[in-house]
Amino acid sequence: MHVTVPTTAGRIRGRQEGEVAAFLGIPYAAPPFGPRRLRPPAPPQPWTGVRDALAPGRSAPQPGYLPAMAGLLEEAAHPGEDCLNLNVWTPAPGRTGGRLPVMVWIHGGAFRNGSGSLPSYDGARLAADGVVCVTLNYRLGAEGFLLLDDGTANLGLLDQIAALEWVRANIAHFGGDPDNVTLFGQSAGAIGITALMTMPRARGLFHRAITQSGAGHHSHPPRIGRRITERLAALAGTEPTRDGLAAVPPERLIAADQALSREIAQAADPGQWGESAGGGTTVLPVVDGTTLPERPVDAIAGGAGRGIDLLTGTTSDEFRLFLVPLGIGPRITDEVLHGFLAGLGLQPAEARGVYAAARPGATPGDLLSAAMTDHAYRIPALRLAEARAAHGADTFVYEFARPSPALDGALGACHMAEIGFVFGNLADPLTGPDAPRELSDTLRGAWVAFARTGRPGTADGVLPHWPAYAGRRSVMRLGDGAPVVAEDPAADARLLWQNLRRPVPRTA
Repeated sequence: MHVTVPTTAGRIRGRQEGEVAAFLGIPYAAPPFGPRRLRPPAPPQPWTGVRDALAPGRSAPQPGYLPAMAGLLEEAAHPGEDCLNLNVWTPAPGRTGGRLPVMVWIHGGAFRNGSGSLPSYDGARLAADGVVCVTLNYRLGAEGFLLLDDGTANLGLLDQIAALEWVRANIAHFGGDPDNVTLFGQSAGAIGITALMTMPRARGLFHRAITQSGAGHHSHPPRIGRRITERLAALAGTEPTRDGLAAVPPERLIAADQALSREIAQAADPGQWGESAGGGTTVLPVVDGTTLPERPVDAIAGGAGRGIDLLTGTTSDEFRLFLVPLGIGPRITDEVLHGFLAGLGLQPAEARGVYAAARPGATPGDLLSAAMTDHAYRIPALRLAEARAAHGADTFVYEFARPSPALDGALGACHMAEIGFVFGNLADPLTGPDAPRELSDTLRGAWVAFARTGRPGTADGVLPHWPAYAGRRSVMRLGDGAPVVAEDPAADARLLWQNLRRPVPRTA
């Protein structure tokens, strides 16, 4: 059955299936190509009549994943120029008195891949739980995150803000409450959300945030942002200017970004690439002083975003997703491990001992994965929770510990292992066959309760009391048996980082 809803640009037609209506491929901004390329998002062109919103829109141009990841990660379909679109799932289309909580998903993909229309992100199951679920696309790679010669930066984040402005103006027509919007996202999406918590232009557009496997450290200062832009432009054979880059076909910028990733991975001095050292990312949000005034973790340590409720967490074995499929783990020797640990600022012998003591029989590759999980994900999440606690702002922290059965269990509870459970889409490649429906019910229940009230919980009482992360460093462990609150889990490993990955205090 079809159902129509008004929006600020014109009426749209969606499809009602059972208790949920889906509206797909709704433009929230004009296509960011042609004369609008590498420019801030502009409003969509209004239409007359009723526009079909029955199929996903175009995805942002992107390279796709390495062949080794085939079968593990979903690929975005149908890239194209008209990529600034979003999807809405609602149990109450047209019922403006419903005032349902709104959950807006921002996808991950290292700021170079992904789409809001991946099957795992279908919002129907969340909508059936009583929320209006929105997923969105934003510009990726060079199109979205270069620091241009005129100072323009963070176009991908500005796209996200434009989508949130669309939500504020339109979501009541879908039964949603524009005054109760929760952003949730994973990896690059979570990094972007943490940035949005500190961006003046995003203020008031959302009220709660759920950040999965991404926090506030991953950004570039201007000098590295310029270095990325200049090197990527050189690899694309053009000048590092807006006009020069805009004259290059998107496919060539994508190829240049891939080439830059390989260069960064092989760099003799990884420090020159900041948080992109290693090549897992190239572009990142840039602290340009205007759209993004400070590194997000530093801004939050200064009190930014303290009025926004936050639920954050990581998976137990984040980094195994990047080592195991590529066959890197077996190539890690003790010598290589010690070099990596020293490069992270740790005392190699001490750190190796701490990580090994908690993992009997672990290989050097296993220990490297554990240290990188802490460096890139767990410690940054805890630094945010610590910084917010200092300002009296509650943060609820989780660890997702269910191992993925993919690759015969070698991935552990890796990066992205929780996503299918959050959405209730258990055909996700990493959930595997026979994924426990009750675990999905628990995660969805906690996330929906947080979106509704700012406190995670479940109506059926499956979750024990979930304290905020403060003096006792409480973390809810989910996915490997009954949910349990751990006090300062893996404290020995946390203490290794006592003086590392800390916010930089303001000097003013």
